[in-house]
Amino acid sequence: MPSDAHLLLLDRDAVAALMTTEMVSRAVHDAFTLHSDRQGRVFPVVREALNTGGIFGIKSGDVAARALLGFKAAGFWPRNRELGGEPHQATIMLFDPATGRPCCIMDGNAITTARTAAAGELGLRTLARADSATLCVFGTGVQARAQLSAALRALPSLRTVRYVSHDGKPDAAFEDHFAEGHRPTLAVDVDAAVAASDVVITATPGGGPLFSLAAVRPGTHFNCVGADTRGKRELPQGLLQRCRLVVDDSEQASQLGETQWDPLVPHTELGDLLTGKFAFVRRADDVTVFDMTGLALQDLVVGKYLYDVARDADVGRKTPWPW
Repeated sequence: MPSDAHLLLLDRDAVAALMTTEMVSRAVHDAFTLHSDRQGRVFPVVREALNTGGIFGIKSGDVAARALLGFKAAGFWPRNRELGGEPHQATIMLFDPATGRPCCIMDGNAITTARTAAAGELGLRTLARADSATLCVFGTGVQARAQLSAALRALPSLRTVRYVSHDGKPDAAFEDHFAEGHRPTLAVDVDAAVAASDVVITATPGGGPLFSLAAVRPGTHFNCVGADTRGKRELPQGLLQRCRLVVDDSEQASQLGETQWDPLVPHTELGDLLTGKFAFVRRADDVTVFDMTGLALQDLVVGKYLYDVARDADVGRKTPWPW
């Protein structure tokens, strides 16, 4: 057994220096393709509430053909805001599947944000009307910013962007994050904003329906991010029955996503649309929903991209990890 083995550590700054939007987009598309071709496996998700008020979860999986095995330990600790920190916390760990030895530990916060935004962008490019001009985003946090930025890349036809904050008040920091011309404005009437939008993005903690079913108009596309745990939801009752539903993973969405509220509604996995296994032709009056629960394969494939680049560039800290 080698006694000179090392474990590579990639902290927040190392990940930020290596990761690019293009890299994450390629990796996430790759992950959906692997999932569709059943080359990559997604293991059952662990998601548990803690007595500290936090939620802890583990998403794991493997891709045998790429010698990829690992997990992401992540969750949500709302009290972190009182400490001046980010409530979402994530750490990714990669292993050698042949031996079980750890290869790399990396900060997963920025990776989670970026891969979720990349998945949302793929959903918009695949499902939303190409001429979409108006958008409403629920939420003003890190993921809402990332999803809106992804939408502006995916849909250059967007002209009007509105947002809904948790307290109904303007969020100057959220508005200032975006350039003039795409600067979002506060939506005072939530249902009116949804009714006027071609695209709606929900990126909240998932505490309950955010708008009424009556507000939904033909032709609208919904990217749903917040429902990622049993009991969470953002969509009103009845919407899934009216839409063409696409999910990232059938089993996971039916347990943790919006689909948990009506798991028998017919749906398709996004990866199967990307690989052409199922054809998708959007009709002008279709209401479409992309139920995003976040796949372990997204984290692991992005992590593997970063690990390979880091080794080539000699970035990160090597820690002795003898057998």
